Amino acid sequence: MSSPASNRMYRTIRFVCKPLFTVLYRPKIIGAENIPERGGAALAGNHMHALDPILIDVSTRRIVRTLAKSELFEGFWGFIFRGVAAIPVDLHAKKNPAALNAATEALKNGALINLSPEAKRNYTEYLLLPFKYGAVSMADKTKAPIIPYAIAGRYKPFGGLTVKFGKPFYTTGDLRDDNKRLYEEITRLLLEISPNTQKIARSFEEWEEAD
Repeated sequence: MSSPASNRMYRTIRFVCKPLFTVLYRPKIIGAENIPERGGAALAGNHMHALDPILIDVSTRRIVRTLAKSELFEGFWGFIFRGVAAIPVDLHAKKNPAALNAATEALKNGALINLSPEAKRNYTEYLLLPFKYGAVSMADKTKAPIIPYAIAGRYKPFGGLTVKFGKPFYTTGDLRDDNKRLYEEITRLLLEISPNTQKIARSFEEWEEAD
């Protein structure tokens, strides 16, 4: 759970980083009004770059707790990830009950959680990787809304980066259908902000068949 100290550290880092980030990359932020002003919610989107979480952080005034790979908590910048109460995820494990439980508890307490259902950065020819079920599972357990988002473009100086947030939706109890909806929503948002992409937009069912 985050603490007053971790919240202060988060706000201090964002206060310093936000103007630098926005001046350098000039991101186009669309649909940020879909992020609720209070209450638990899961932000779920594609993952293409290490700076994606910062882009999400600067898109809202709220504190965002990000799920991040556990190695980042042990490296040179580990004190920052621990200090802002990010949630570690073991990418080498098939299941991450500790991360899921921590994120679920945070949602119950009204936190804003950010995660990628792809579970890792996408270096492939495909628009999206197959989705894990963590996002829809934690949302279903807490009855919190999911806000899908898509990031497209390049992290290059002075433009070319876009993030678009979609409308919130709630899970139905059928996690496969919910995960399919999330996958299709993020696919749609990606194609809206990057219509000329050369990547292959594979369907949810195609990934199931390939598994």
